[in-house]
Amino acid sequence: MDMKLDNVKNLYLKGIRDGHARAAVTEYTGERYTQHSTGVGDGVEGFVAFFESFIERCPVRDIEVLRSIVDGQYVFVHVHQNLNHGAAKWVTADLFDTDENDKIVEHWDVIQQDEENTASGRSMVDGATAIEDLDKTVANKALVTLFCQDVLVDGKLDTLSRYISEHRYDQHSPFIEDGLASLYEYLKTNAEQNHPVKYNKVHRIIGQGNFVVAFSHVLHSGEQWCVFDLFRIKEGKIVEHWDVQEKILPKQQWGNSGKF
Repeated sequence: MDMKLDNVKNLYLKGIRDGHARAAVTEYTGERYTQHSTGVGDGVEGFVAFFESFIERCPVRDIEVLRSIVDGQYVFVHVHQNLNHGAAKWVTADLFDTDENDKIVEHWDVIQQDEENTASGRSMVDGATAIEDLDKTVANKALVTLFCQDVLVDGKLDTLSRYISEHRYDQHSPFIEDGLASLYEYLKTNAEQNHPVKYNKVHRIIGQGNFVVAFSHVLHSGEQWCVFDLFRIKEGKIVEHWDVQEKILPKQQWGNSGKF
Protein backbone atom coordinates (compact mmCIF):
# COMPACT_ATOMS: atom_id res chain seq x y z
CA MET A 1 0.00 0.00 0.00
CA ASP A 2 1.15 3.55 -0.73
CA MET A 3 2.41 5.03 2.55
CA LYS A 4 0.41 8.25 2.05
CA LEU A 5 -2.80 6.26 1.63
CA ASP A 6 -1.87 4.04 4.55
CA ASN A 7 -1.45 7.10 6.79
CA VAL A 8 -4.78 8.56 5.67
CA LYS A 9 -6.65 5.31 6.28
CA ASN A 10 -5.00 4.88 9.66
CA LEU A 11 -5.99 8.39 10.73
CA TYR A 12 -9.58 7.64 9.74
CA LEU A 13 -9.89 4.06 10.95
CA LYS A 14 -7.56 3.89 13.95
CA GLY A 15 -8.15 7.47 15.02
CA ILE A 16 -11.91 7.77 14.51
CA ARG A 17 -13.41 4.31 14.00
CA ASP A 18 -11.29 2.62 16.65
CA GLY A 19 -11.34 5.59 19.02
CA HIS A 20 -7.61 6.40 19.32
CA ALA A 21 -7.82 10.05 18.28
CA ARG A 22 -4.71 11.44 19.95
CA ALA A 23 -2.44 8.52 19.13
CA ALA A 24 -3.46 8.49 15.47
CA VAL A 25 -3.30 12.23 14.79
CA THR A 26 0.08 12.39 16.52
CA GLU A 27 1.50 9.50 14.50
CA TYR A 28 0.12 10.20 11.04
CA THR A 29 0.34 13.99 10.70
CA GLY A 30 3.41 16.11 10.03
CA GLU A 31 4.87 19.22 11.63
CA ARG A 32 1.62 21.05 10.88
CA TYR A 33 -1.96 19.89 10.36
CA THR A 34 -4.01 22.60 8.67
CA GLN A 35 -7.70 21.86 8.97
CA HIS A 36 -10.55 22.92 6.63
CA SER A 37 -13.35 20.87 8.17
CA THR A 38 -14.95 23.97 9.62
CA GLY A 39 -16.07 22.43 12.91
CA VAL A 40 -12.54 21.25 13.75
CA GLY A 41 -9.62 23.36 14.92
CA ASP A 42 -6.14 23.22 13.40
CA GLY A 43 -3.43 20.88 14.62
CA VAL A 44 -3.30 17.88 16.89
CA GLU A 45 -5.23 19.56 19.69
CA GLY A 46 -8.02 20.70 17.36
CA PHE A 47 -8.44 17.15 16.08
CA VAL A 48 -8.41 15.67 19.57
CA ALA A 49 -10.87 18.20 20.98
CA PHE A 50 -13.41 17.46 18.27
CA PHE A 51 -13.04 13.71 17.90
CA GLU A 52 -12.77 12.73 21.54
CA SER A 53 -16.19 14.32 21.99
CA PHE A 54 -17.45 12.68 18.78
CA ILE A 55 -16.24 9.26 19.96
CA GLU A 56 -18.04 9.73 23.27
CA ARG A 57 -21.28 10.74 21.54
CA CYS A 58 -21.05 7.92 18.99
CA PRO A 59 -19.82 4.78 20.78
CA VAL A 60 -20.72 2.56 17.80
CA ARG A 61 -18.83 3.64 14.67
CA ASP A 62 -19.01 1.52 11.52
CA ILE A 63 -16.73 3.42 9.14
CA GLU A 64 -15.68 2.10 5.73
CA VAL A 65 -13.28 3.59 3.18
CA LEU A 66 -14.90 2.67 -0.14
CA ARG A 67 -12.73 4.40 -2.74
CA SER A 68 -9.36 6.09 -2.75
CA ILE A 69 -7.20 8.09 -5.14
CA VAL A 70 -3.50 8.83 -4.77
CA ASP A 71 -2.14 11.56 -7.04
CA GLY A 72 1.32 12.87 -6.22
CA GLN A 73 1.22 14.41 -2.75
CA TYR A 74 -2.59 14.25 -2.54
CA VAL A 75 -4.87 11.49 -1.27
CA PHE A 76 -8.66 11.36 -1.65
CA VAL A 77 -11.00 8.95 0.14
CA HIS A 78 -14.73 8.28 -0.27
CA VAL A 79 -16.14 7.07 3.04
CA HIS A 80 -19.40 5.79 4.52
CA GLN A 81 -20.17 6.19 8.22
CA ASN A 82 -22.93 4.32 10.07
CA LEU A 83 -23.12 5.62 13.63
CA ASN A 84 -24.88 4.13 16.65
CA HIS A 85 -26.52 1.26 14.73
CA GLY A 86 -28.00 3.47 12.02
CA ALA A 87 -29.02 6.45 14.14
CA ALA A 88 -27.01 8.55 11.70
CA LYS A 89 -25.53 7.66 8.32
CA TRP A 90 -23.11 9.94 6.52
CA VAL A 91 -21.19 9.99 3.25
CA THR A 92 -17.91 11.87 3.39
CA ALA A 93 -15.34 12.93 0.83
CA ASP A 94 -11.90 13.85 2.18
CA LEU A 95 -8.84 15.31 0.49
CA PHE A 96 -5.44 15.26 2.21
CA ASP A 97 -2.14 16.91 1.39
CA THR A 98 1.05 15.20 2.55
CA ASP A 99 4.67 16.18 3.13
CA GLU A 100 7.93 14.69 1.87
CA ASN A 101 7.65 12.00 4.56
CA ASP A 102 4.11 11.04 3.48
CA LYS A 103 2.67 12.50 6.68
CA ILE A 104 -0.63 14.43 6.51
CA VAL A 105 -0.27 18.23 6.66
CA GLU A 106 -3.66 19.52 5.40
CA HIS A 107 -7.24 18.28 5.14
CA TRP A 108 -10.41 19.32 3.32
CA ASP A 109 -13.75 17.51 3.58
CA VAL A 110 -17.43 17.48 2.72
CA ILE A 111 -20.03 15.51 4.66
CA GLN A 112 -23.61 14.77 3.60
CA GLN A 113 -26.41 12.73 5.10
CA ASP A 114 -26.81 9.41 3.30
CA GLU A 115 -29.97 9.70 1.17
CA GLU A 116 -31.34 6.16 0.96
CA ASN A 117 -34.15 6.97 -1.52
CA THR A 118 -32.49 8.22 -4.70
CA ALA A 119 -33.84 9.12 -8.14
CA SER A 120 -31.74 6.46 -9.86
CA GLY A 121 -32.39 3.70 -7.32
CA ARG A 122 -28.65 3.46 -6.73
CA SER A 123 -27.16 4.31 -3.37
CA MET A 124 -24.86 7.26 -2.85
CA VAL A 125 -21.90 4.91 -2.38
CA ASP A 126 -22.41 1.67 -4.31
CA GLY A 127 -20.89 0.99 -7.72
CA ALA A 128 -17.39 0.37 -9.05
CA THR A 129 -14.39 0.63 -6.74
CA ALA A 130 -11.43 -0.90 -8.61
CA ILE A 131 -8.73 1.40 -9.98
CA GLU A 132 -7.93 0.51 -13.59
CA ASP A 133 -6.23 2.10 -16.62
CA LEU A 134 -3.35 3.69 -14.75
CA ASP A 135 -1.79 4.58 -18.10
CA LYS A 136 -4.79 6.83 -18.83
CA THR A 137 -4.56 8.98 -15.67
CA VAL A 138 -3.33 12.12 -17.47
CA ALA A 139 -5.92 11.82 -20.26
CA ASN A 140 -8.77 11.18 -17.81
CA LYS A 141 -7.81 14.17 -15.65
CA ALA A 142 -7.73 16.32 -18.79
CA LEU A 143 -11.21 15.06 -19.77
CA VAL A 144 -12.69 15.93 -16.37
CA THR A 145 -10.92 19.31 -16.33
CA LEU A 146 -12.54 20.23 -19.66
CA PHE A 147 -15.92 18.87 -18.54
CA CYS A 148 -15.83 20.96 -15.37
CA GLN A 149 -14.94 24.12 -17.29
CA ASP A 150 -17.30 23.68 -20.24
CA VAL A 151 -20.32 22.22 -18.46
CA LEU A 152 -20.18 23.01 -14.75
CA VAL A 153 -18.55 26.45 -14.85
CA ASP A 154 -19.51 27.82 -18.29
CA GLY A 155 -22.85 25.99 -18.60
CA LYS A 156 -22.27 24.77 -22.16
CA LEU A 157 -24.81 21.95 -22.07
CA ASP A 158 -24.43 21.33 -25.81
CA THR A 159 -20.97 19.90 -25.05
CA LEU A 160 -22.24 17.22 -22.61
CA SER A 161 -21.95 14.34 -25.08
CA ARG A 162 -18.25 15.09 -25.56
CA TYR A 163 -17.66 14.00 -21.98
CA ILE A 164 -20.56 11.78 -20.83
CA SER A 165 -21.19 8.34 -22.33
CA GLU A 166 -24.42 8.13 -24.32
CA HIS A 167 -24.57 4.37 -23.67
CA ARG A 168 -24.12 4.20 -19.90
CA TYR A 169 -24.03 6.84 -17.18
CA ASP A 170 -24.60 5.46 -13.67
CA GLN A 171 -25.73 8.23 -11.35
CA HIS A 172 -25.29 8.24 -7.56
CA SER A 173 -26.21 11.89 -6.95
CA PRO A 174 -29.48 11.51 -5.00
CA PHE A 175 -31.79 13.67 -7.12
CA ILE A 176 -30.77 12.75 -10.69
CA GLU A 177 -31.73 9.64 -12.63
CA ASP A 178 -29.28 7.54 -14.67
CA GLY A 179 -28.29 8.52 -18.17
CA LEU A 180 -27.02 11.45 -20.19
CA ALA A 181 -30.54 12.72 -20.98
CA SER A 182 -31.45 12.93 -17.29
CA LEU A 183 -28.30 14.90 -16.51
CA TYR A 184 -29.03 17.27 -19.39
CA GLU A 185 -32.59 17.90 -18.16
CA TYR A 186 -31.42 18.44 -14.58
CA LEU A 187 -28.75 20.97 -15.61
CA LYS A 188 -31.09 22.68 -18.09
CA THR A 189 -33.82 23.08 -15.46
CA ASN A 190 -31.31 24.53 -13.01
CA ALA A 191 -29.99 26.94 -15.63
CA GLU A 192 -33.51 28.22 -16.28
CA GLN A 193 -34.21 28.93 -12.61
CA ASN A 194 -33.74 32.32 -11.01
CA HIS A 195 -31.15 30.84 -8.63
CA PRO A 196 -29.40 28.02 -10.50
CA VAL A 197 -26.59 25.78 -9.37
CA LYS A 198 -23.45 27.62 -10.44
CA TYR A 199 -19.93 26.23 -10.12
CA ASN A 200 -17.97 29.29 -9.10
CA LYS A 201 -14.52 27.70 -8.99
CA VAL A 202 -12.98 24.24 -9.29
CA HIS A 203 -10.19 24.35 -6.74
CA ARG A 204 -8.46 21.07 -7.43
CA ILE A 205 -8.69 18.00 -9.69
CA ILE A 206 -6.84 14.81 -8.82
CA GLY A 207 -6.99 11.39 -10.41
CA GLN A 208 -5.65 7.88 -10.54
CA GLY A 209 -6.42 5.67 -13.51
CA ASN A 210 -10.14 5.55 -14.21
CA PHE A 211 -11.15 7.68 -11.18
CA VAL A 212 -10.96 11.48 -11.10
CA VAL A 213 -12.33 13.81 -8.39
CA ALA A 214 -13.03 17.54 -8.58
CA PHE A 215 -13.23 19.78 -5.50
CA SER A 216 -15.37 22.87 -6.09
CA HIS A 217 -16.97 25.99 -4.65
CA VAL A 218 -20.61 26.12 -5.77
CA LEU A 219 -23.36 28.74 -5.51
CA HIS A 220 -26.84 27.24 -5.10
CA SER A 221 -29.87 29.49 -4.77
CA GLY A 222 -27.59 32.24 -3.51
CA GLU A 223 -25.98 30.03 -0.87
CA GLN A 224 -22.36 28.86 -0.68
CA TRP A 225 -21.65 25.14 -1.00
CA CYS A 226 -18.57 22.93 -1.05
CA VAL A 227 -18.79 19.93 -3.41
CA PHE A 228 -16.74 16.90 -4.34
CA ASP A 229 -17.65 15.26 -7.69
CA LEU A 230 -16.16 11.82 -8.25
CA PHE A 231 -16.11 10.43 -11.80
CA ARG A 232 -15.29 7.04 -13.32
CA ILE A 233 -14.04 7.13 -16.89
CA LYS A 234 -14.04 4.32 -19.43
CA GLU A 235 -12.81 4.51 -23.02
CA GLY A 236 -12.59 8.30 -22.95
CA LYS A 237 -16.06 9.04 -21.54
CA ILE A 238 -17.50 9.51 -18.05
CA VAL A 239 -19.63 6.47 -17.19
CA GLU A 240 -20.32 6.89 -13.45
CA HIS A 241 -20.68 9.78 -10.99
CA TRP A 242 -20.89 10.27 -7.24
CA ASP A 243 -21.05 13.56 -5.36
CA VAL A 244 -20.94 14.84 -1.79
CA GLN A 245 -22.28 18.32 -1.01
CA GLU A 246 -22.18 20.50 2.10
CA LYS A 247 -23.52 23.97 2.74
CA ILE A 248 -20.78 26.25 4.03
CA LEU A 249 -21.46 27.62 7.50
CA PRO A 250 -21.31 31.38 8.22
CA LYS A 251 -17.74 32.51 8.84
CA GLN A 252 -18.37 33.25 12.51
CA GLN A 253 -19.03 29.52 13.03
CA TRP A 254 -15.72 28.36 11.55
CA GLY A 255 -13.13 26.77 13.79
CA ASN A 256 -10.34 27.41 11.27
CA SER A 257 -9.59 29.34 8.05
CA GLY A 258 -12.52 27.84 6.11
CA LYS A 259 -13.47 25.19 3.58
CA PHE A 260 -10.94 26.08 0.90
